[in-house]
Amino acid sequence: MFTVALTGGIGCGKSEATKMFAELGVPIVDLDVISHQLTAANQPLVTKIAAQFGAEFVTPEGALNRAAMRKLVFNNIDAREKLNAILHPAIYDEAVSQLNSHSQAAYQILAIPLLFESVHYMPRIDQVLVIDCDEKIQIERVKLRSQLSEAEIKQIIAAQTSRKERLSIADDVIENNGSVAKLREKIQRQHQKYINTCVVSKTIS
Repeated sequence: MFTVALTGGIGCGKSEATKMFAELGVPIVDLDVISHQLTAANQPLVTKIAAQFGAEFVTPEGALNRAAMRKLVFNNIDAREKLNAILHPAIYDEAVSQLNSHSQAAYQILAIPLLFESVHYMPRIDQVLVIDCDEKIQIERVKLRSQLSEAEIKQIIAAQTSRKERLSIADDVIENNGSVAKLREKIQRQHQKYINTCVVSKTIS
């Protein structure tokens, strides 16, 4: 199965791009969605997280308290590594299961926010698609959808893989500095490119 890793920095529009691919009928395996599902109310991973970090990191409904955990791990490397040791193996297993279930499609999208930090997925990836935009636009978009200050947003951007590094591994780049309509046009063109690539690949093989 031809697999495209879709990635990008915060505020670049990777979630919107993923949704547009889904609307075109492309199977999506989204690591953020899987993470939310595995840390929803009364999931086994939440029990493990509570045992490791304490009950204050679980909501009254029994789900992961994301706000509290985000605050803890952002500047605490040890806590972040402990959380990742709980989350990442379970997310990987579920992602692989989903990737293996799409054998009838021409290609599939693996939506992966932190590709550089998730190198164990690389053997399953055929192409890397980066959704990119200027940092100023990133900041404005995140401001509109969150309560974060500009300083906090810049801190998050600085903690992520740099724009230069993301672009260095990209097979394809979609610049998303414009409107949603412009992004949709670019996604449709990219979709057709992947369809054509898969048709040629199957013909040759």
